[in-house]
Amino acid sequence: MGCVEDLTGMVSIQEHATVSRTVMHQAGGNVVVFSFDTGEELSEHTAAMPVFVQVLKGRIHIHGGDKNVELVPGGMVYFPTRLPHAVKALEPSIMMLTMITPARA
Repeated sequence: MGCVEDLTGMVSIQEHATVSRTVMHQAGGNVVVFSFDTGEELSEHTAAMPVFVQVLKGRIHIHGGDKNVELVPGGMVYFPTRLPHAVKALEPSIMMLTMITPARA
């Protein structure tokens, strides 16, 4: 069993910056926590594996494929492999990215 008791405490929001920290690396998945200052973003990119994004603090605009959503704490989106997507913080924010990887034999 792996446990992280306070995800939002794993990164701090830094002025004019995006910060990331891998908080769990396990067979079958990895978890990275990001913090964003207002206006900071991850420009459009793709992922080599399916991913889930969940907002833990703040408000984030997410564009994926032909959809746009605004997420607040408790909101979550899913991106299949290779779907172009982008993330932008509308206010100081923290999000969790969960990457689904093939389990190791």
